[in-house]
Amino acid sequence: MAMSFPVILNGRGRKALPLLAALMLAALPAAAQTQAPLAPAPEAATGRIAKTLGTAQRYMAAAANPLAAAAGRDILRKGGSAVDAAIAIQLVLNLVEPQSSGIGGGAFLVHWDEARKSVSTLDGRETAPQAARPNRFLGPDGKPMKFVDAVVGGRSVGVPGTLKLLEAAHQRWGKLPWPELLAPAIKLAEDGFTISPRLNGLLNLEKNLGKDPLAAAYFYEPDGQAKPVGTVLRNPAFAATLRTIAAVGADAFYAGPIAEDIVATVTGHKTNPGDMTLADLKAYEVEEREPVCGQYRVWRICGMGPPSSGAIAIQQMLGVLETRDMARMGPGAEGAHWFSEAGRLAFADRGLYLADPAFLSVPISGLIDTDYIRSRALLVSPDKSMGTAKPGDPPNKRAMLLAPSDGIEHGTSHISVVDANGDAVAMTTTIEDGFGSRLMTKSGFLLNNELTDFSFLPEEDGKPIANRVEPGKRPRSSMAPTLVFDAFGRLYAVVGSPGGSQIIPYVAKTLVALLDWKLDPQRAVDFPNFGSRNGPTEIEAGTEAEGWKAAMEAKGHQVRVVDLTSGIQAIVKTPEGYLGGADGRREGVAIGD
Repeated sequence: MAMSFPVILNGRGRKALPLLAALMLAALPAAAQTQAPLAPAPEAATGRIAKTLGTAQRYMAAAANPLAAAAGRDILRKGGSAVDAAIAIQLVLNLVEPQSSGIGGGAFLVHWDEARKSVSTLDGRETAPQAARPNRFLGPDGKPMKFVDAVVGGRSVGVPGTLKLLEAAHQRWGKLPWPELLAPAIKLAEDGFTISPRLNGLLNLEKNLGKDPLAAAYFYEPDGQAKPVGTVLRNPAFAATLRTIAAVGADAFYAGPIAEDIVATVTGHKTNPGDMTLADLKAYEVEEREPVCGQYRVWRICGMGPPSSGAIAIQQMLGVLETRDMARMGPGAEGAHWFSEAGRLAFADRGLYLADPAFLSVPISGLIDTDYIRSRALLVSPDKSMGTAKPGDPPNKRAMLLAPSDGIEHGTSHISVVDANGDAVAMTTTIEDGFGSRLMTKSGFLLNNELTDFSFLPEEDGKPIANRVEPGKRPRSSMAPTLVFDAFGRLYAVVGSPGGSQIIPYVAKTLVALLDWKLDPQRAVDFPNFGSRNGPTEIEAGTEAEGWKAAMEAKGHQVRVVDLTSGIQAIVKTPEGYLGGADGRREGVAIGD
């Protein structure tokens, strides 16, 4: 059967083993930074954990916490599908990695159906309430609010989509009963789990979460200190919420007491209330979108289309790199130069053209057109950085008067799964910034701050910004759940990462490491992060990439040495089975049988 790889043009439509603190290596030394980073990292660096390459013969699950990955593997052992495993993983992550994702947020899912040889994508991105207006994040002086002032409170909360996405995926590709998939998280919420070194470290660094009474009682001691590593956390409120959802389905989240709790939490914030209504929750719908697919050498790479910019930007970067012999260059300053220049070009287009396709005609086919990308590649000099790239003029774009905007994007988690039938899921899931809006519901979960992924400025020089706030709109994302296929159309790799707008270079780096440099998935995900988001060239502190700095500065790069806290999960299919890599910058594992 021929593979189905459509390209959208425009329009709508952790504890498999106990995680011991002793496994946590000493935090990498923060190298002297030449300048401050572009924006704060979505989640702070908390050191590295030494990881070994995961191996399996029949199926594999990779997630950012061992307890979550184990829940997914157990579902696969019971004959569950890749989607079944991803659902169980997500709900456990809600507990053990609450800073990154949960049912109070949104997600993008890319699915491979081995029997049908087809890729499908589901958009569970949050939406702006109907009361939202373009000036939402402007202060009384007409200037953009400070990020933290916009985030903390109800103003930043979008209508969550994760739970409806999980239910929609289960209805199409699930095998085990829905309640069985929620059971691992229910048990964990009731019995409790121990606070890991990473969660403890992030709680210690967090300044605003403790101001929310429910979050303070759950995460902190009475004196305001974060509960220490090894403390058992129990969440009976979340267990009760999941029991209701197990019995009734996702509708129990979008109407009734849980929905009323969400709205009361959002609108009841004392200093920064939001305007979400019960009607906003009831109206939420998951969107199925056509995948964005493109060629890289002999490989076919598929991902999520708008409102995510991930697949388009990665395809553009790879299209530029395809004009070079990256295998010959190998890891080093020369390859990092080309990689960074490719990132500049992709982010320039992303800033101008990418937004919710229901509100803007996005020229997707033009942006990933091979001839267009090759014309952009001609702008790259082998000897000198271009500094700041300008947007291009892709084919198939309609006349538009828009202003470019970078926008602020932050953190997430990623799940990669392949089941015994060869079906696969790449799902990137988020509540946006670390600990989201810092609002915890009585129902036991944190709420997102996804609306701060919109541009704070509605216009620039009298021109509207594509990613401005509008009612019912989905904010632009960089999430890039990715599937890779070989020259014969066979599934080869399942990849993705958290990291806000840095997701794009994180995933692109991993693909180059896997496909050009032939690193195994563990070495590929752990390899130093680097690249440019059309600003300075960023290289990861405390890694071998620091050794490239002088050579890159000689080419005119403004280099910043910073913490780059990815959380990449990669699974690669081989004739013997599966190899998996879980990013050592986080606590995850890749496990299977």
